Amino acid sequence: MSVQRVLRTVSPELFDEAVRTVEALLFASAEPVARESLMERIPREVDIDDVLQTIADFYAGRGVNLVKVGGRWAFRTAADLATLLVREQAEQKKLSRAAMETLAILAYHQPVTRAEIESIRGVSTSKGTLDVLIETGWARMRGRRRAPGRPVTYGTTQAFLEHFGLADIGDLPGLSELRGAGFFDGQLPAGFDVPAPTDSPQLQDDEDPIEDEEPTEAQAELLEEETSPQEGEEAVNSEAAESEDGDSQNSTLEDGADSEPGDRG
Repeated sequence: MSVQRVLRTVSPELFDEAVRTVEALLFASAEPVARESLMERIPREVDIDDVLQTIADFYAGRGVNLVKVGGRWAFRTAADLATLLVREQAEQKKLSRAAMETLAILAYHQPVTRAEIESIRGVSTSKGTLDVLIETGWARMRGRRRAPGRPVTYGTTQAFLEHFGLADIGDLPGLSELRGAGFFDGQLPAGFDVPAPTDSPQLQDDEDPIEDEEPTEAQAELLEEETSPQEGEEAVNSEAAESEDGDSQNSTLEDGADSEPGDRG
């Protein structure tokens, strides 16, 4: 390590040996090293601050730098090279039980609406559950059911088949395979059967196409905001009630206007 030094009272050989010792200690340590700990490993006549400054100057333009962290010393990657060492890795997340149940219903009963999924599960399904499946790439919006409110219909994707190793959707296990795997241990209701799944890209007779082939996130949220027929009837009834109240108030005001001032007393 050829570094220009100031005049010292110790020999160059002794100083160079102290520099090598401190350098080795810093490299070998997994944590920043305190100044006092480094002083204990070099001769007393050698100035530890001078040694640290010499090492810092030598590594100033290199890939690693000697820096002071929390009052201690350590080698760190040069700040301008930090972005080159970033390693991006997809985070594996497990689906919730609700998402797994929704995905199973969606795969076997597609095309299926959110209300139909809730009917099969017996509990309400949050919009976030379907959003997770769509973001994962396993579910997609197919079209709109020709029914009051025109609810969105959902189906699986090619990515769903690839992830689960299925040649086509018909390779999903049937009732006998599910029973053999231990999913149906108890007595099943009479006439119970697993539907034959289909993921045909063509819309069925009771489906209409979605206006945009690939809706944006904002459009997807709007598609979910579907007004049910009951809500529509409630809105009409509410407007009618408000109208009747308004007519009643207007009639009362008119009667008051027609009466004589003396009659009001």
